[in-house]
Amino acid sequence: MLEEFATSGQAVEDLSELWQLMKDEGHAEDDQELASFGAELQQLSDRLKSLEVEGLLDGAYDDQPALVTLRAGAGGDDSMDFAEMLYRMYAMWAPREKMQLQVINEHRGEIAGVQSLSFRASGRHPFGMFRAEKGTHRLVRISPFDNTRRRHTSFVGVDVIPELPETVEVEIDEKDIKVDVFRASGAGGQHVNKASTAVRLIHEPTGIVVSCQNERSQHRNRQVALLHLKSRLAALMQELHKEKVEDLRGVQAEIAWGTQIRSYVLHPYQLVKDLRTGYETANAQKVLDGDLTPFVWAGLKWMRENREKNDAPAD
Repeated sequence: MLEEFATSGQAVEDLSELWQLMKDEGHAEDDQELASFGAELQQLSDRLKSLEVEGLLDGAYDDQPALVTLRAGAGGDDSMDFAEMLYRMYAMWAPREKMQLQVINEHRGEIAGVQSLSFRASGRHPFGMFRAEKGTHRLVRISPFDNTRRRHTSFVGVDVIPELPETVEVEIDEKDIKVDVFRASGAGGQHVNKASTAVRLIHEPTGIVVSCQNERSQHRNRQVALLHLKSRLAALMQELHKEKVEDLRGVQAEIAWGTQIRSYVLHPYQLVKDLRTGYETANAQKVLDGDLTPFVWAGLKWMRENREKNDAPAD
């Protein structure tokens, strides 16, 4: 990255000298020359923005895969539909950032959408990018499930934790884990749906529940679910400043959604606004179609500024 910073710094100097030369030689008013210069300037600006974001991705687990869970909240069918809309948004955004998504488990709604959906993001800085999405998301629109065409507000909680690297060990007593086996639901292929291959693990001391149904064998689903459980326990230990899993015994493990982070308004006007950073756009559909990077960048900057503020020594 240092080499890229040096190269970009040299490019800034070169463009500055080029601009001065254009002015000295009277080319600054030439439309063709200006268009060419503008294109180079925009390319450099995009490179510098990308480097700025790379600099924000310095967390211990930012390069680890992310385990993301979407849970429908208040809003009934609308919230379940909204949860599926958010997954579609992430699925369209991920390839733009060189990430891949794999659904681990989903619990579909009776009428539409999903009550909950968990997926694994891998690729380029997956946890680093997705951690800016953790929190409560709010949708305001005319409900497609309301015959009177009234405006409804619905909520979805987005939980994001890093998948543990192999070097991190979390010791769990097998006696504390309840294992349920069931038939997979949703898109899993004919074989998956015929056999009871899906696995649900319940960590009884904390109440944490994880499921996996996307693999073809019960054994593999159990392995993936166990890794997910260990990652959730490690995240909870870190959040509560506990040193071992046993210290979590008796802890209420229901994950709070925290504060609302973003609103998606589709009626009576179009607006997506991040309530932490103030970043907004009137092109709501473009965001829902995967144009999420500006919001993630703004969120990462906000998180860095808050961390620096909290780490700053008191006067």
